[in-house]
Amino acid sequence: MMDITTPPLERAIGIELYLTKTHGIGGKIRQRIDDFCVEEITNRIEGTDGRYLIVELTKRDWDMHHLIRTLSRSLGISQKRFGWAGTKDKRALTKQKISIWDVDAEELQRVNLPGVELRTIGRSNKKVALGDLWGNNFRIIVRDMDIPIEIARERMESITSEIAQARGVPNFFGVQRFGTLRPITHLVGEALVNCDVEKAALIYLAKSSSREPESTRTARDDLLKTRDFKSALKRFPTHLRYERAMLNVLARDPDDYVGAFRVISTELQKMFVHAYQSYVFNRILSRRLKMGLPINSAIPGDVVCFTNKAGLPDVSRIQRTTDDNVDGINNLIHKKRAFVTAPLLGYGSQFADGKPGEVERCIIDEMGIELDNFRVSNMSELASKGRRREILSLVMPITAIDEVMAMQFSLPKGSYATIVLREYMKN
Repeated sequence: MMDITTPPLERAIGIELYLTKTHGIGGKIRQRIDDFCVEEITNRIEGTDGRYLIVELTKRDWDMHHLIRTLSRSLGISQKRFGWAGTKDKRALTKQKISIWDVDAEELQRVNLPGVELRTIGRSNKKVALGDLWGNNFRIIVRDMDIPIEIARERMESITSEIAQARGVPNFFGVQRFGTLRPITHLVGEALVNCDVEKAALIYLAKSSSREPESTRTARDDLLKTRDFKSALKRFPTHLRYERAMLNVLARDPDDYVGAFRVISTELQKMFVHAYQSYVFNRILSRRLKMGLPINSAIPGDVVCFTNKAGLPDVSRIQRTTDDNVDGINNLIHKKRAFVTAPLLGYGSQFADGKPGEVERCIIDEMGIELDNFRVSNMSELASKGRRREILSLVMPITAIDEVMAMQFSLPKGSYATIVLREYMKN
């Protein structure tokens, strides 16, 4: 592979190289809200009866959790009555289904929010949930490219050809997994897994980023120096509601770091552990690519997963690749019925054999990871047994270029559009 240097931000989250050898076109994304469009793919068919109202939600520049809180206030109902399959990008135009328990369609007329459209689809006795998400369709515009149009067109065509030859891109976790402005969630997760809750809290509260406003950076830096939680509570901006909730606990009891984490939702706490698992996965996948091992075919020692009825990878159905079955497994991979996997670590993780297993164990040894630590003995609600994840994201982008680059593609759930974009932009 060509040695095209990855940005420091990507290296910090474990992404150390590109799949494609062609130089990128540069440019910027999300210059306008409508430059990044996401539409959910689902197989749900709605009826006319049921306790759940099923609604098509179109939103512009809204964080999903913030929007649900706002909708619950507008309708005078609990947030727990809403259901959705996936959390879409904030700075984007997104379309997806949501469910609302025990609400009539007429009540939606009370909602008048900028950048929000609600269209009733039907009713169901089954709420919209994570299992309903199959994937997402993307339409993305890249502006302000660094090179002339003709050169950009040549590079785009070359990159598209390389992706087609590989049948997709490495299934890295994108920066959104770690925090776009302040990519530290994996560092918090590492400290939690190692039962150093004090360190985890101080990273989350006090590790600043150059991408944050100066007042926020100063407040975090001062907290790191002084450990004065009462003073920090006065200085932290109100929009940092999770940090402020934790500071409220620590202002009362400066040693109650476990209590500080437990004041935020268990779902958010688990997100930190998941980010740490994602970071290790990225490092394993990067090392595999550096070693020249394939991601679109199996070699002896690999652990593969098979697809479910929807054609999506099902990591509950796995098999080890041997000299005897490698040809048959690669035939299934070619037919998109199987995928090579790598571990999302947990206390129950089993490693691959052969060269793939050497890569996995090498990263674990280099990082000094003890699998049993994922039981998180002092916060057992965060324990993770671990699982496998496919290392190839099947994708075939369609691109066009004039003064801007336009791109369309579909991805399965759990894959990141930015991982496709980075191969084209390389900036």
